[in-house]
Amino acid sequence: MSTPPPAPGSRILIVEDTPANIQSLSATLKQQGYRISVATNGKQALDVVARVRPDLILLDVMMPEMDGFETCQRLKASDQWRQIPVIFLTAKTETIDIVKGFELGAVDYVGKPFNAHELLARVHTHLTIDRLHRENERLLLNILPAPVAGRLKAGEDCIADHFDGVSVMFADIVGFTTLSGSLPPQPLVAMLNELFTRFDELATRHRVEKIKTIGDCYMAVCGVPEPAPDHAAMLADMAIEMLASVREFNAPRGSPLQIRIGLHTGPVVAGVIGRSKFIYDLWGDTVNTASRMESSGAPDRIQVTEAMHQTLAARFDFEERGEVEIKGKGCLRTWFLLGRRQD
Repeated sequence: MSTPPPAPGSRILIVEDTPANIQSLSATLKQQGYRISVATNGKQALDVVARVRPDLILLDVMMPEMDGFETCQRLKASDQWRQIPVIFLTAKTETIDIVKGFELGAVDYVGKPFNAHELLARVHTHLTIDRLHRENERLLLNILPAPVAGRLKAGEDCIADHFDGVSVMFADIVGFTTLSGSLPPQPLVAMLNELFTRFDELATRHRVEKIKTIGDCYMAVCGVPEPAPDHAAMLADMAIEMLASVREFNAPRGSPLQIRIGLHTGPVVAGVIGRSKFIYDLWGDTVNTASRMESSGAPDRIQVTEAMHQTLAARFDFEERGEVEIKGKGCLRTWFLLGRRQD
């Protein structure tokens, strides 16, 4: 009988106090390419998990010092360890014991003596399910901020929040339409991917939340979904580093790539829209004004509103641009952000 191949490099923790069972389990699992750790009681198992996080735990029930049920309960009470799949492997096969094992959070319950082929199939199945679950988690966190993803998983149907004070950024590549007409598709997409990946890294460093890209436009916010008292300065620092990042991007290529950046601060509404292809987005006049700051700005400059200037004036240097005609807004007094004050 053939057994499905294991996940490469998966580590399994065997928690068992009988040497013969440990030897038999270890040999069976090692033949399939699994890495093995061993503990002979529940207390020792928790110590092993703290040192080397296993991908799956085979857990006996009847052990000295701390039995399997208490061990499982402690594992599932930990935010760090609760996602590790636990399979009870025990001679306690009364219905009441099986039910208790599942109630404590085990993914499976196998009686002793065990069939090697059946056990391997169950181990492989639960490792595969766990791997797919973690991959889904990773993809979800690529789409949504972690706190928002957590609320969705907890069952919230409608996520919509008002934030009194945040800062919003729009950045756009100058002359991208002309550029896109002169480049083949692959180099064009590769260029955007590399540049926006640099921006993503800056966003992570400055605790800024990327909202989306729209063609060659990059939109981000600071202060959402988790409030940040210094949101304006954090976003301003990122914007300044974005200009430097574009210069670094251009240097080895001899490229003349330029971007415009616009910043504004104020209230917004944020929430999740869509079902099959959902997105976390922002709405409000603050968003519209930040977008206008970008579109009416200048190449390789960061244009900000009077509100943003007032918030940052004590710590950043600015160049007053004066009044600018802004679509849908009339004349607004704007400033170019230059950088942090040297003093």
